Amino acid sequence: MLLVFAIIGLALVLFVTEPVPIDITAIGIMFLLIVLEPWTQIDASTGVGGFSSSATITVLAMFILSEGIRRTGLINIIGAELVDRFGDDPLKQLLAVLGLSGGTAGFINNTPVVAIMIPMVNTISEKTGISPSKLLIPVSYAAMLGGMLTLIGTSTNILASDVSGRLIDRPFSMFEFTQLGAIVLLTGVIYMATVGRLLIPERIKMDDELIEGFQMAEYLTEVVVREDSPLAGKTVNQALTELDLDVDIVQLVRDEQVFTEPLARKEIRPDDILVLRTDRETLLDLVDTEGVDLAPDAEVTDEQLEVEATRADPEEDQSLVEIVVSPETPLVGETLETLNFRQRYDATVLAIRRGGRVIHARMDERQLRGGDTLLIQATDETVQRFGNDRNFVLARELTRPEFRESRIPVALGIVGTVVALAALEVMPILVSALGGIVAMVATGCVKPNEAYSSVDWSVIFLLAGLIPLGVAMERTGAAEWLASVIVVYSGSLEPIIVLGLFYLATALITELISNNASVVLMIPVAIEAATQIGANAFAFVLAVTFAASTSMLSPIGYQTNLMVYGPGGYKFTDFFRVGAPLQLILTVVTAVGIAYFWGLQP
Repeated sequence: MLLVFAIIGLALVLFVTEPVPIDITAIGIMFLLIVLEPWTQIDASTGVGGFSSSATITVLAMFILSEGIRRTGLINIIGAELVDRFGDDPLKQLLAVLGLSGGTAGFINNTPVVAIMIPMVNTISEKTGISPSKLLIPVSYAAMLGGMLTLIGTSTNILASDVSGRLIDRPFSMFEFTQLGAIVLLTGVIYMATVGRLLIPERIKMDDELIEGFQMAEYLTEVVVREDSPLAGKTVNQALTELDLDVDIVQLVRDEQVFTEPLARKEIRPDDILVLRTDRETLLDLVDTEGVDLAPDAEVTDEQLEVEATRADPEEDQSLVEIVVSPETPLVGETLETLNFRQRYDATVLAIRRGGRVIHARMDERQLRGGDTLLIQATDETVQRFGNDRNFVLARELTRPEFRESRIPVALGIVGTVVALAALEVMPILVSALGGIVAMVATGCVKPNEAYSSVDWSVIFLLAGLIPLGVAMERTGAAEWLASVIVVYSGSLEPIIVLGLFYLATALITELISNNASVVLMIPVAIEAATQIGANAFAFVLAVTFAASTSMLSPIGYQTNLMVYGPGGYKFTDFFRVGAPLQLILTVVTAVGIAYFWGLQP
């Protein structure tokens, strides 16, 4: 038992500090549990059993079903209609985005829902002048709460159902907690539409150009190449390599003709005008040593960078756009230099916004984080590629979206059938979801290669690695011992108070580790505690499950928070200021709701 606690402690430290991705940590924990079988009681077949768990396979299937809906563009179409109908009223537009985000998250994984909502919010903001900061935290919170409408709303629900079924022989039905989920979502919507909207700061001003918003005025300038410049005759790539300075050539202007990415092989000539991204000290070094002079009018504007191509091909038109690094991408931890970003994507990164902080210096050496917002200059064709790249979230709506609108009825029918078969108990959700995958691919809603790329494999490995940890806690008596300690210290508190404390403790733990990890660790303890105080164990399972989906106190507690962190320009503390009161309200609402609908007596 002590060894299991030591492994749990190690897991918590690694989850919080993240020296390696959390899914790799989970696989490492699985390895330790198997190797130390005499003390953990986890043999090899049990240890790798997480990969064949119904929870893991069901979560995998739901990723693909969600992709089928996303590819039809249904959410985008609904969002565009909401923008047209409610775009002029700030309160109505807030309620509209909350309803769309929360409602769809009950049936579609909430990460792609928020990815779709970010450019939609920016469109609303451009139309009405309301800061996107006022809308993006509500979108994230609503998506989290909406996930509690159905069993398939989040991977955490599916995992909790599996653990509950194994420990107390009571898995969740499809609409097991829909009534309470609707109340929780409604509570969140009312809070965000009243108190919450007053607490959210306006971090991004809509009257700012992108250059101003990213504080680029001091970092963009124009220089003219002199006849005696050592840069003359070299390609852009050669010049940047030899300079070894924190500088980028954003544009090259020659005889009123503007050249942009790809610039690597473009030869620099005398009298060329170079638009540079650099700081003042580096600029002075360039002027002193590289034979360049400041251009007469060195101020650079959005309009100058968003140039129309001088070539015949309209695809060469340039745009300034924001892209968000997805929290799920393997690019996290890489740098622009190791990615060879400029050549790989034919785009120039002008600045990085990390929450409320804007980074200009030594960007090539900065490790990318999930939620980072990159200000890039790129052609429309490149922007389109970013929009189709799951490693990034494009912070504007595509002008030429490639959706399969003709497949909307088919995709909806497939998801509806999957849900209905499970809800009516014709077959388990695992079986109906697998049938849904086959139907999605067979009908052309999802292509075979898209099915593989739509799965967040880090979540799959995380689930598979964590499931045996929960089994070890149960078999070694660790969960029972921890529950006994909690019961002793809770004294003579009423069961509903203990229930609320479990909810609050789980919510706080989820801020530090993943929501799936908190469910695996807390549900066995909650069941044992409920048993020892003579309460309904299933009620405590539900409290932990709901709490694991309310990571509202920080941007790192949940993926959707991280996704809106950069685009909203938020500070780290903004989430606590808005989320803490809501967290306390939901603690009371959820505990009372569970006691009312399911009772606290066994």
